[in-house]
Amino acid sequence: MELTKVTALMKATALELAVLTGHLVLYPSGVVAERLSPATPPDTPLAGRRPIVLLHGFVDNRSVFVLLRRALTRHGRDSVESLNYSPLTCDLRAAAAELGRRVEETTARTGQPEVDIVGHSLGGLVARYYVQQLGGDARVRTLVTLGTPHAGTTVAPLADAHPLVRQMRPGSEVLRELAGPAPGCRTRFVSFWSDLDQVMVPVETARLDHPDLLVHNVRVSGIGHLALPVHPTVAAGVLEALDADGPQVRGAREEEPGASSVA
Repeated sequence: MELTKVTALMKATALELAVLTGHLVLYPSGVVAERLSPATPPDTPLAGRRPIVLLHGFVDNRSVFVLLRRALTRHGRDSVESLNYSPLTCDLRAAAAELGRRVEETTARTGQPEVDIVGHSLGGLVARYYVQQLGGDARVRTLVTLGTPHAGTTVAPLADAHPLVRQMRPGSEVLRELAGPAPGCRTRFVSFWSDLDQVMVPVETARLDHPDLLVHNVRVSGIGHLALPVHPTVAAGVLEALDADGPQVRGAREEEPGASSVA
């Protein structure tokens, strides 16, 4: 391995440890479901931007999005909600159905017909299943995924005892379903993947490649898996993705080389 790559990996690992330490401190605060904003009166004209639903990854909770949520609200996204799916969930499909119920509640409460979703790791896969397999494309305008194993990850083989981990393996039944035809899917997908993500093995598995989907893959450099939802450069990219019109042709496309690199 080249010296520059070793140095970059060491820096990314140090950042991962710092993020992990901070997240362990915040984790208890995210165990309890958040208090939702009051419903919009039925006669209130639609106003504002689409609500954003944040969806965490495996064995995590909404506390992972503290910094990203702050960035979103600071830039005018005044309706941001975080969903905790049950830690006892053993089927990605069940989590996707739960997400669907939450999205319906959110649209009814806010009076907005659509939402945007940002999912980290497994959360992005749950949201993708809802969009592709459960009709969620009628409700989700843009789905942003951060370090999501779209093609399956081979990391930590001993973790296969958990059903959710098995569903994130290459060739799983769930991933085969998602790889199938998805004609007319209306949701825009923006997938952020990092070249130093040690949880995505190989790192390219976090790219989303599907001929029927409107996809923009964004490669970031210099950060690991845990840093994706907290790094300010990624947050800026998420904001841009949510505000952009996105690609108009189906099939994945990649950003220009270096466009989203993290120093």
